[in-house]
Amino acid sequence: METIIQYENDNIVALLQGRLDTAAAVKTEQEIKPLYDCEGRDIILDCTQLQYISSSGLRIFLGVLKAATLKKSHVFITGLNQDLKKVFDITGFTNLFEMK
Repeated sequence: METIIQYENDNIVALLQGRLDTAAAVKTEQEIKPLYDCEGRDIILDCTQLQYISSSGLRIFLGVLKAATLKKSHVFITGLNQDLKKVFDITGFTNLFEMK
């Protein structure tokens, strides 16, 4: 699992690549710490290259959403494949996040 943080315009973009499973969650949580300091910038979680997400990965996404909401920012998710979309639908995360 690899996470790349980029700043584009007034957004913070996290490019997520690989499998966000329990084993990768600790490292990924450290790599996304810049998202918690969004200071009013919107966050885009780019899942175009994300192959899998476990409950640990969903917990990380939820943490980003909570931090962003406190700072009056929005979290957008883009690039979910069909399998990930099903996971988000089943867990109700589709209703929590804004999809692009």
